[in-house]
Amino acid sequence: MSKKKTVNPDENEKPRVHKELEGFDIQINSFGEITTSFEIDKINQFLNKTVDDKKLRHRDDLKTLKGENQTEEKPDDEK
Repeated sequence: MSKKKTVNPDENEKPRVHKELEGFDIQINSFGEITTSFEIDKINQFLNKTVDDKKLRHRDDLKTLKGENQTEEKPDDEK
C-alpha cells in the first residue's frame, strides 16, 4: 500500500507581496511561456525603484533612472 500524500493547507494561500504589486500573479503555461497579470514594464519600473543594483552603484545618473528628484544647486547671483 502506498503512502498517502498529506495536503499542506498553506499551498492554497497566496504569498505576501508588496502593496504596489497587489494582485500580481505569474504562471507558466504548457508551452513554457510565462504569463503574468501585470505588464513587464510595470514590473521593471517597480524593481528599478525598490531594488539596489550593485552593478549600477557607481553611475551618477542612477537617481534620475530611479525616478528620484535631485535638487541641483543653483549658482549664487553675484552683485
